[in-house]
Amino acid sequence: MSECDFAIIGAGIIGAAVAFKLSQRQPQARIRVFDKEPFCAAHQTGRNSGVIHAGVYYEPGSFKARFCRAGLEHTYEFCQRFDLPYEQCGKLIVATRDSELPAMERLFKRCQENDLAPRLLSAAEIKRREPNIHAVGGFYVGQTGITDYRAITDCLLQQAKLQGACDVNYHHQLVDINANDSGVSLTFKQPQGESRVKAAQLINCAGIYSDELIRLQGLSCDFRMLPFKGEYFKLGEKYNNITQHLIYPVPDPAMPFLGVHLTRMIGGYTTVGPNAVLTTGREAYDHLLSKDAEWRTVFGHSDVWMLLWRYKKAAVKELYSSLSKAHYARLVSRYCPGITAADFQPYRAGIRAQAVDSNGNLIHDFKFIESANALHVGNAPSPAATSALPIADEIIQRLF
Repeated sequence: MSECDFAIIGAGIIGAAVAFKLSQRQPQARIRVFDKEPFCAAHQTGRNSGVIHAGVYYEPGSFKARFCRAGLEHTYEFCQRFDLPYEQCGKLIVATRDSELPAMERLFKRCQENDLAPRLLSAAEIKRREPNIHAVGGFYVGQTGITDYRAITDCLLQQAKLQGACDVNYHHQLVDINANDSGVSLTFKQPQGESRVKAAQLINCAGIYSDELIRLQGLSCDFRMLPFKGEYFKLGEKYNNITQHLIYPVPDPAMPFLGVHLTRMIGGYTTVGPNAVLTTGREAYDHLLSKDAEWRTVFGHSDVWMLLWRYKKAAVKELYSSLSKAHYARLVSRYCPGITAADFQPYRAGIRAQAVDSNGNLIHDFKFIESANALHVGNAPSPAATSALPIADEIIQRLF
């Protein structure tokens, strides 16, 4: 049995940020990062929209608002320091009908409460900035940008190795946790068989599997992680410069998702998406139905049915957008006329891990579960990628 000071489960951007920060604070500490995949950022981190969020949407004073506001600056600084790709292109949030203006104005005030500097724009001003965009009003947030979060994750892990005694172990799936007064004993399944590691501290950054690991340790867990699939499409080359900014619709205030938006991507192309469909598996990227019996786990509890009933109208709309490219295109054409389903090219889907409590309520903020020798990041909703470095600081502060 090998030993280490810190065992980090998950080589996504949060796990990588924790390794990076720990290696700075304790260069001599033996840090080991474990992931069941063959490379880093294989799931949420490597399959998101690549947006550096400014903190437009979040409740002032919440973890989300504080982490995002700090993470915005840290992400730009990290990209500059290590010569990673980014662009501070700004975001336009647009109302396409008069009925959306009150929600837009509330969101504008939320920006101000979160110490941003939004600028209200008339329909004519939006048209001058973005000739291809139709809107009756909107506002501009200049701090928003884009980056490559997989490249950031890889850099964080490489720097953790250079700064301290950090190893990254792929093809390691955690299957057992045995905690005692002296630490935690971890059992991993590998292609060669099982291996065991003893760690003084366990840090669970496993994303959509975080609740599973909490229960694996025998701790109480009053929520579940549910998989919401976000489908994206890539637009053809003629749309590479269709906008100069990111274009977002005014979101439904009742849902934690931001609507189908136009995103300039690192690489020069443009994507549309995502929608948000409750899917049948935690890695069901390519099919609506998972290939195994995991759907029984997802849908076999009352919480999911209470959630679907509470948001039944939204759930039907999102499912329709998944089944009908024409409808998906209509969502985009509300603010960018002319785009049709024929313009859509295949692109990777993502799955967002969303915590839901036992009564079917969405948990909107970050959630940490702690024990004597373990810290579990139970819920890390968007903007977790933007916020990864401040989240890592919070985790380390809780550890010491």
